Amino acid sequence: MLGGATLTSGLTGVQQNHLLQARQMQALSFIVHIPLVCFGIAFPAMILFIEWRYLRTGEDVYRTLARRWTKVLVTLFAAGVVTGTILSFEMGLLWPDFTSTFGSVFGLGFAIEGFSFFLEAIFIGIYVYGWDRLSPRAHLLAGIPIAGAGVLGSLMVISVNGWMNHPQGFRLVKGQVVDVRPWRALFGNGYFWHELVHMYLAGYIVTGFVVGGAYAIGWLRGRRDRYHRIALAVPLTSAAVAAPLQVLVGDWAARDVANQQPIKLAALEGLGATTHGAPIHLFGWYSGGHVKYGIEIPRLLSLLAFHRVNATVTGLNSVPTDDVPPVNVVRIAFQLMVGIGSLLALLSLIFLILRWRRGGLPSSPWFYRAVALAGPASVVALIAGWVTTEVGRQPWVVYRVMRTDQAVTSASGIPVSYAMLAVAYLVLLAAIGWALRRLASRPLPESVPMDAPAG
Repeated sequence: MLGGATLTSGLTGVQQNHLLQARQMQALSFIVHIPLVCFGIAFPAMILFIEWRYLRTGEDVYRTLARRWTKVLVTLFAAGVVTGTILSFEMGLLWPDFTSTFGSVFGLGFAIEGFSFFLEAIFIGIYVYGWDRLSPRAHLLAGIPIAGAGVLGSLMVISVNGWMNHPQGFRLVKGQVVDVRPWRALFGNGYFWHELVHMYLAGYIVTGFVVGGAYAIGWLRGRRDRYHRIALAVPLTSAAVAAPLQVLVGDWAARDVANQQPIKLAALEGLGATTHGAPIHLFGWYSGGHVKYGIEIPRLLSLLAFHRVNATVTGLNSVPTDDVPPVNVVRIAFQLMVGIGSLLALLSLIFLILRWRRGGLPSSPWFYRAVALAGPASVVALIAGWVTTEVGRQPWVVYRVMRTDQAVTSASGIPVSYAMLAVAYLVLLAAIGWALRRLASRPLPESVPMDAPAG
């Protein structure tokens, strides 16, 4: 790891009285955009699977479902265009010194991400207007670039984020970036692989439970025909496979954090002092160097982080106070993510076991109530995971290289822009809700069977 004192030499901060509001503006945009990214990762693959089933069976129910889901995909893609454009502007306007200093390092990643966006847009157009104009096989093939572009674009953004957490592939000399090796920076950093797998699994978990939750509500209202059962089974199975795997990937990510960002690990637990055989506290509040009112589990942090019960875990007091992230924000977000993720994994295992033993969907209303709650809960876990990763890195925008107050703009008017952005997102969310409700209220074609059972 590069030394912080050496790396930050030549970088100076600016006078910005609204640094927190600038960070909150960026956070708000991510909160709105990241769930849409999840749908971009997973939803095209689900639609293609449904269309493939139509080609295999010839049943109109699969074609109808794929066409209706395509309209949802287009709606969410359009919303993603808006939020993604805002994010790109925010990168340059809110954090000009970050982009001007390190643009040569991560610029390749964003260039490829932009290319993938245009590729996705082109093939979405072909896919949408090709339902009745292309042969069934050609139409299915036209959807593959949509899924590939969604994966490629998110991969590039993840690689940039991995680099921000574990920067390499360049040297900083008197505030100037030299000897840039973009491929090593983006794909050779120690965070890329676990962030990539973690985010892709999250994409299927969020998409699966949100879509499955919508149809679970329909099941509770008596919509148990073949169409709705297929629409419930496909996303729910995707989420159920991904959620237990996410627990294993979370362990992988935590060990990387322990080795490469020890202060973030200390913030996750609220570990004030360096400790041999460090415990974990469930719940509680960090204050005065200790977690108060929490439930202590002895030595568990050392065991989970280093797989040794007596391993030494670095505490928050090993760095200056200015280098400590907001501990309680990070702790609460981390425990929300882990807690919800564990419950989703448990629900997934119950579903997979029941489906394997019975060969069909569960019959208990309690299961479908749980699935309905799992949709919004998965989004909360997703956002909490993002807060854990990004806020836990503070006060660094590029870990131990550039501080956030060195990257922020010196422009005034941030509070006004923040308020306008919040209003714009409220309007956008209302428009998305209105469009999705219109799509959901459209009756099914008479050719779709409504009474045949489906597993």
